[in-house]
Amino acid sequence: MRIGFIGVGHMGLPMCANLVKAGHAVRAYDVVAASLAQAVAAGAARAESVADCVAEAEAVLTMLPSSPHVRSVYGGPAGVIAHAKPGTLLVDSSTVDPLTAREVAFDARARGLAMVDAPVSGGTAGAEAGTLTFMVGGSGADFEAARPLLACMGRNIVHCGASGNGQVAKLCNNMMLAVGMIATSEAMTLAAKLGMDPKVFAGIVNTSSGRCWSSDTYNPYPGVLDGVPASRGYAGGFGADLMLKDLSLVTEAARTAKVPVLMGAVAQQVYQKHSADGHGARDFSSVILQYLKT
Repeated sequence: MRIGFIGVGHMGLPMCANLVKAGHAVRAYDVVAASLAQAVAAGAARAESVADCVAEAEAVLTMLPSSPHVRSVYGGPAGVIAHAKPGTLLVDSSTVDPLTAREVAFDARARGLAMVDAPVSGGTAGAEAGTLTFMVGGSGADFEAARPLLACMGRNIVHCGASGNGQVAKLCNNMMLAVGMIATSEAMTLAAKLGMDPKVFAGIVNTSSGRCWSSDTYNPYPGVLDGVPASRGYAGGFGADLMLKDLSLVTEAARTAKVPVLMGAVAQQVYQKHSADGHGARDFSSVILQYLKT
């Protein structure tokens, strides 16, 4: 299949490379020259613009930083919707607010284009391994059309319902993850400062009612688990600033829906302080530094 891929940064690049490995003819575009060069080195053809990337594509995938980027890339006279051929399948794997996903999909359908929002979970490691989880919003027919492409990049592909619902699943999941990581950070630090061996305490938690993914798989306390960001100075992984972005989207969506998310709002403030303290580029589990330093 002829695929246009826009946004080949940390997540988009390995996703693009996996499509190439699966035998698709991928044409890539990115405003960052170095990122585009890496995509070309991975086997993609170079596009000179959004229009050039999508003009002959049967499907277009995007992985962009935020809602304004999605609106800009898809909308306007130079955007994807204006230049894609009728019948083209559009897949946006960016993490954005549900309203943006729904409005862009509405505009796409008005031009005879199929579209799904398909944000991901699994981080850069999952993108490289082709084991991402895709949370997909859109019609059943569009979901089925997108599934074979998504299967080249992921292992768990879930239809979440109508347009925008992929974003709903992603944001609500990440709110739970952020709250769980902060709770784990607080408990691990408190137990250690009260004289408990962190490994022993983690072992107890992980066979008890406090068990969660942040504790048993991605523990933030240094020295408890090997192969996690806490074991390498919180380098790599899912950046704290990205978590802050998602939490900001959560609190805005909650305001629109008039639903109180008290813990989500507190988590947003904790990560905002963490970013202000200069840790935004570190993995989100580095939020434990807010407690270890006290």
